[in-house]
Amino acid sequence: MLWTVIVVLLMAWLLGLLGSIGGSYVHLLLIAAAVVLVVQLLQGRRAA
Repeated sequence: MLWTVIVVLLMAWLLGLLGSIGGSYVHLLLIAAAVVLVVQLLQGRRAA
């Protein structure tokens, strides 16, 4: 599920760069998704 959200946000970010769609909100969501991804990766390594 997390990977799906990240892929969707990356696609929206690329569309935002190419067509100025969504303004800065897409960039903020992308940063939030990157933070969540890093936290998930760090927690996964600790549990293993």
